[in-house]
Amino acid sequence: MRGMSEMRVGLLTRSKDLARSIRADWLDLPTELRFPLMALLAGESAARIATWFSLVRRPAGTVRGPRWVWACVSLVVGAGPLAYWLAGRK
Repeated sequence: MRGMSEMRVGLLTRSKDLARSIRADWLDLPTELRFPLMALLAGESAARIATWFSLVRRPAGTVRGPRWVWACVSLVVGAGPLAYWLAGRK
């Protein structure tokens, strides 16, 4: 049975390998694909932040269902913020 320090070292090594792999995959993408992906990521982040601000500032009576549920739903990539803006508000 391995000790805790050996397990931590193993997890650290795997996470570093994963980070290297993701970076290599990103660099393998052509520039024509990298910029649209960055724009999508920025748009997704802005939509999520706008959703959270709306949930905080909007009175509870104007939100369909509990706000914490919509905050969790907004974490779903792509569909979460869209679902809130289309169906979560009264």
